[in-house]
Amino acid sequence: MKVLFDTNVILDVLLGREPFAHDAGLLMASVEQGALDGSLCATTITTIHYLANKSLGAERTRGLVKGLLSLFEIAPVNRSVLESAQELAFADFEDAVLHEAARHANVDAIVTRDSRGFARAALPIHTPTDLLNVLKSVD
Repeated sequence: MKVLFDTNVILDVLLGREPFAHDAGLLMASVEQGALDGSLCATTITTIHYLANKSLGAERTRGLVKGLLSLFEIAPVNRSVLESAQELAFADFEDAVLHEAARHANVDAIVTRDSRGFARAALPIHTPTDLLNVLKSVD
């Protein structure tokens, strides 16, 4: 299964945000083990870089981004993605961009803690806990 991770799920792991970090971490471990094909939106990388650089410094941030790039595929954001995101009736443009990047990258689903932000999604939307249950039922 090919899944695009919303920025909030990655930040849950990186920042140790409880009670969310556990399930998000299990999903990242599934990507690491090859049980799940993980993707990130290009904007997720830029957001994480911006936030991490402020608190961790440039060198540690480069290592963090390098690790994410080695673990995840990247769903590009280009003119087509941005134009189609503008046409969506999403309340949050960032969610619309992530959705369209996922759709253009042919992922099977999006994993997020913000299901309401993706209420109009054309792709299946899972919370980390829901996706873990889906993965367990497939095994």
